[in-house]
Amino acid sequence: MWGNDVFTAAREVQLPLLALLLLGACTAKAKRAITMHSIDAGTGPTAVFPLRLRRPAAIALCATELVLGIGLLLTAAGITAGAAALAVHAATALLFCTAIGALYVLREREPGVGCGCFGELSDTPVGWRTIARAALLCGAAFAAIGVSPLHMPDSETQATMLVVVTAIELAVLATLSPELGRVIVGLSHDVPCEMREVPVSRTLAALHASAQWHRYQPFLLTSAPDDAWREGCWRFLVFPGVLASRHVDVVFAIPLDGRHAQVKVGMLDTGHMVPQELSFLAPLQAYKRV
Repeated sequence: MWGNDVFTAAREVQLPLLALLLLGACTAKAKRAITMHSIDAGTGPTAVFPLRLRRPAAIALCATELVLGIGLLLTAAGITAGAAALAVHAATALLFCTAIGALYVLREREPGVGCGCFGELSDTPVGWRTIARAALLCGAAFAAIGVSPLHMPDSETQATMLVVVTAIELAVLATLSPELGRVIVGLSHDVPCEMREVPVSRTLAALHASAQWHRYQPFLLTSAPDDAWREGCWRFLVFPGVLASRHVDVVFAIPLDGRHAQVKVGMLDTGHMVPQELSFLAPLQAYKRV
């Protein structure tokens, strides 16, 4: 009897919990897209797609999270019911099932890339904790299929049980969430961007999502930088390239705090600067290695 009550309580709390997680994830991705000036900047699993598909994949993911989050809230409130509610529940379960596979593939192909689940908070490379969290949420979504709309507890015991079950699940999710450490650090003190540790993988993700990368990529000889250094809130990446039958170094300047201008680019020819878009490189004759 007690076990059935616990299972029922656990099913009832999944709708609002999953809805808040999906809406929070969508909001975090949108915020990062605005600050990075690109919708597909650091969106995790979309990194396994070809470049031309990353933007539509990122838009589809964010839109799906928004629609399902709103749909779960409507079904939890009893506004949406019947076949429509069942479709929302099933689609949510399918989304999290897909997330498990996508995160596993991302971990194998791009081991230095974060899941991007909650925007810039999710820059930690995908590990088993992140995959386990997706599996937990997948199970929660399946458990919520067909659950009745929320209602006031019938007794004090039932209300206590709902609170306890919710607290336990939140604690487990927090344990499986690398983002929690970032939040705690951010609340304790605000580290200036000059001193902030920013993974090179995050810089590369921001570069690959930029318009400047798509513009100059045809001139590059390699997809990996030959050189990299950091100056304050900027990281500079150097790629070998060919332009007008001459070898050049294509230099990208990527902002590290997300609030500066867009990615800048310039070219170096046999050690001499080409006089276009290169004024920002003047003080940086000496490389500072990462």
